[in-house]
Amino acid sequence: MNIKKVGLTALAGSLVATSAFAGSLSLSGGAKLSYVTKGGTLIEGTALDNVGSGYAMDQEISATGSGELDNGFTVSVTHGLSGMNNAGSDSSSISLDMGDMGKLTYDDTDGHFGLAALEDFMPMAYEQANDGLGTSSTIATMAKMASGQGFGYSTTVGGASIGIGYSDNLAATTKRSDGNQDTTVAAATSSSSISLSYDVMDSLVVKGGVGSEGQADGKELDHTTIGFVYSFGPAKIGYQLNDEDDSASGGSDRETEIYGVSFMVNDSLSLSYAEHNTELNSDPDDQEADSIQASYSMGGMSINLKDSEMKNVAHGVSSHDTTEVLVTFAF
Repeated sequence: MNIKKVGLTALAGSLVATSAFAGSLSLSGGAKLSYVTKGGTLIEGTALDNVGSGYAMDQEISATGSGELDNGFTVSVTHGLSGMNNAGSDSSSISLDMGDMGKLTYDDTDGHFGLAALEDFMPMAYEQANDGLGTSSTIATMAKMASGQGFGYSTTVGGASIGIGYSDNLAATTKRSDGNQDTTVAAATSSSSISLSYDVMDSLVVKGGVGSEGQADGKELDHTTIGFVYSFGPAKIGYQLNDEDDSASGGSDRETEIYGVSFMVNDSLSLSYAEHNTELNSDPDDQEADSIQASYSMGGMSINLKDSEMKNVAHGVSSHDTTEVLVTFAF
């Protein structure tokens, strides 16, 4: 992708509204096969208890490209499609790497910038403990900073990695960059956050951050996160505390404690165990999730396994469990 041409023709392009400049993009995908089973009172006896086969193939395709500007900055772009039969699941991002000045990125779907990137940074063999648990409306019921379309900036200062995120909490405009007015109705408020990661020593990493997130009632959710990961030999342990404070009178405050431990048995096999415990100030029942996981690689093939369970889903009485096997081939 010859980005240098953009600088030479930018003026001419600005004078012609219909002009466009394109470069070459490379396509990539994955060879993945998974098998998932689900159970628990959240599933049993409901419509969710009668689903199709647990087998599935990955359908993600990414188009990526990059190039260098005349001043040495690097521009990268990614267009992704997750689910070839679902056009609504596409996403795009563009980033400007300015070297020592940091990196600026815009993501039109879910950038996980700033504090959202620290949702769960515990050591894990596969994925975070509560992934795949709950329904679409309850799976995210934990104290965490929401992510979404918006801007992110990252840099390193004095050995500390700093991340800043901003989002207007709206979906990306459907008109993109063709110059037409978008008709999306603004129904959300903005959010902003900052995160920091610092290697205290070779074996200890401390992470934390603060942020605020708007709500439909005009009140804000204030977020804080603090935690650490400590390594000793082939083992890692971690602890994290996420706090969510609703500024509305009588609002619901959440606090999530996350524990994690992982162990590298050898160069091919990794094991981990993690817990998520979320407390809601207006409910006596804590939502509790735990997960046992393993990851094994053999040449160009890797196998990921997990067995996870959640109690008191969304602070109710339902339980949910899931078992997953994911096989990935690299070639």
